[in-house]
Amino acid sequence: MTSSERGARQGALAYGGRVPDAQPVTPPVRPKAPPGQLAQLGLDLVEASDIDEIAASLLADLSAVPDVRRVGFGLAEVGGRRLRFTASDRMTDGVQWCHVDAYDDVPITSVVRTGEPIMGGRGSLDSKFDEFMDRQPDEIQAVATIPLPGIGSPIGALVLYLDNEWAFDEEQREWLEASARYIADAVRRVRATSEVLDEDESPPTDEAVVTARIVLADDPRAARAGRRFLREFLARAEVPDEIAETAELCLSELVTNAIIHAGGRSELRATVDSSVTVSVRDRGAQMIDAEPATDRDPLRVDGRGLQLVAALADRWGSERDAIGTSVWFALDLGDRNDEDMAT
Repeated sequence: MTSSERGARQGALAYGGRVPDAQPVTPPVRPKAPPGQLAQLGLDLVEASDIDEIAASLLADLSAVPDVRRVGFGLAEVGGRRLRFTASDRMTDGVQWCHVDAYDDVPITSVVRTGEPIMGGRGSLDSKFDEFMDRQPDEIQAVATIPLPGIGSPIGALVLYLDNEWAFDEEQREWLEASARYIADAVRRVRATSEVLDEDESPPTDEAVVTARIVLADDPRAARAGRRFLREFLARAEVPDEIAETAELCLSELVTNAIIHAGGRSELRATVDSSVTVSVRDRGAQMIDAEPATDRDPLRVDGRGLQLVAALADRWGSERDAIGTSVWFALDLGDRNDEDMAT
């Protein structure tokens, strides 16, 4: 055996590979993270004071890992209706954010919806991601998309774009999941110490997206104040009256639910693009599960409101984390406008 063959064999064995005596075998690629990389990431995240600093730290630290050509980071917003996203190649002048519709068929949105990681190389991912991979530069050979764990559902996801296909074995998965936990812990810490609900979320930069936000007091009149705010916002956005009235009705139920079950202030966010999306977020982490009741007295308020939202909205959902609960609904504009034109 030549010295080069011995070196290859020893290198493979160091990675846990099995090599026949007759010929060397190329070992599977592992993430060769610098010594203490995970510890350094943890230290940097502990020192971060806001979401932008968290993003800057993780993008820089994970971009330094060999084979990682690009790093992406996304956080769920509007109760999961969209993702606020940034990446290492967008760091030209600080952290630059954009928004991704949560219903786009790309790995990061699928991971946030399902909570299951997506890892693989070109040709080995689900065929629904073929278009996504075709858009990537030729040097990107694989992606690893990991959910950021939350209470009930992921709060976002981490994406690594790799220029070598990894084996994605147990050791690699543990390293990726540990990184995701560190990031999620940092996000929850920053959000939990924020005086203003979700103040780290920036408004959409897309001119086609109209958005508004208000913090509602812990007061029985909050539902009325929320309806008035939403009514004026939707009128400015020229949303048809029928849709605006449905949105007001659904909103009233969400705000009432937050007051009854959580107490304290709640935050109302409304967005108009191809749909009207409204979310109500409270700080009541112990709130009951946001699910419509199925077997209760229909005259009772408790649970009936969410049944109404489920019946009237095109989509709705909820997300719970260490801070509180977000419940959201969406009313599509396109389909309804087409129906109006047809009549």
